[in-house]
Amino acid sequence: MDTRLRGYDGGHRLSDETTGMLLGLIAVAIFSLTLPFTRLAVGGGVGASGAGLSPTFVALGRALVAAVLAGGWLAWKRAPLPPRSALLPLAMVAVGCIIGFPWLTSIAMRSLPAAHGAVLVGILPLATAVFGAVLAGEKPSSGFWLMASIGSALVVGFALRQSGGSLHWADLAIFLAVLLAAMGYAAGGRLSQSLGGQQTICWALVLSAPVLLPLVAWLCRAEGAQLAAASTSAWSGFAYVSVFSMFIGFFFWYRGMALGGVARVGQVQLVQPFLSLLGAAVVLGEALEWPTVVFAIAVIAVVGTGRKMQVKRG
Repeated sequence: MDTRLRGYDGGHRLSDETTGMLLGLIAVAIFSLTLPFTRLAVGGGVGASGAGLSPTFVALGRALVAAVLAGGWLAWKRAPLPPRSALLPLAMVAVGCIIGFPWLTSIAMRSLPAAHGAVLVGILPLATAVFGAVLAGEKPSSGFWLMASIGSALVVGFALRQSGGSLHWADLAIFLAVLLAAMGYAAGGRLSQSLGGQQTICWALVLSAPVLLPLVAWLCRAEGAQLAAASTSAWSGFAYVSVFSMFIGFFFWYRGMALGGVARVGQVQLVQPFLSLLGAAVVLGEALEWPTVVFAIAVIAVVGTGRKMQVKRG
């Protein structure tokens, strides 16, 4: 993928920052369906019919499927082995994005509506900006932090409104998942600047495979009856989170971060909860209420304002 994309205005090219934002938006659109399809995979939601898969199998199994795809991509590209200096950030990507976030959100989706979980994930941009400042050496301006805080306050306030002012134990699992994902996003975004976005996610997946393979094999043996009884809708959800959420989406995401910066591109995630709400309505039949539209407009306005704030790259 080129570092610049040709526009349609007389041959001018988009800046790296704008290209990164566009790639990040594509990734967010893909990631926005993760929670609805995860809930479908574990047997929840109006759109689900029949038995679901266990949360642990969904989390680890999807990562193993993506690792097989990643290994095939690396072999096709004849990619060289990553340098030793890349092992720590690759491990952080593996712990945060490949194992931690999928496992914790799969557990939470057993008891939480996808729409509720989606708005909690809305604090991910702020968490990503924090880890970006720590790991990627970025220095967001005070105005940027203000917009990030306002946007995060909007989505958290929306979550509390939907839950009646209190949080469920599964909410804590979502919050922990967000912290782990933010760590993986920031570490992977920084590494992508030297290793490349595609190689970053692919090597993280491949390096996770030796841990994933025996665990998934044991789960297949222990949960054989449940796997055989799982519905078509559950397997459809599993297929989406394996191929798109765990593999294809990260191609766009890490490339976008490499071009536009971790903190700035991470702000695009503020629209993800509301795309997820639409996905939950379509995939699971969950109700979509008018306050969602109001919050969506407010969050998009915050993202647009934050887009103009200064972020010094490390």
